[in-house]
Amino acid sequence: MITKQCERVVVNYQDRLVRFGFEVIETICQANDVELVVINQTDNVAPNSELVEDVLSIITVFSAKLYGKRSHQNARVIQESKKLFSQADSEKDSDQDS
Repeated sequence: MITKQCERVVVNYQDRLVRFGFEVIETICQANDVELVVINQTDNVAPNSELVEDVLSIITVFSAKLYGKRSHQNARVIQESKKLFSQADSEKDSDQDS
């Protein structure tokens, strides 16, 4: 048995709910008698412009993930290098003491 757990979904901007495919969410809400309210409606843009914005958004997300992975990898390399250099310095100091 399905119970209605939500009567209304309110979002500030449409892209805060989903980046693209808003129409699918809207259709699902309508089919389940759920009101979907977007507080700050953006101007209606041409479908081609919307598609370009969606593609740029996808590229931006994947670029951020790629650069994030690189920065974590670089941080690990720097940390390991510091360990190696500190070990080399301590070995050098102990050799000089001998």
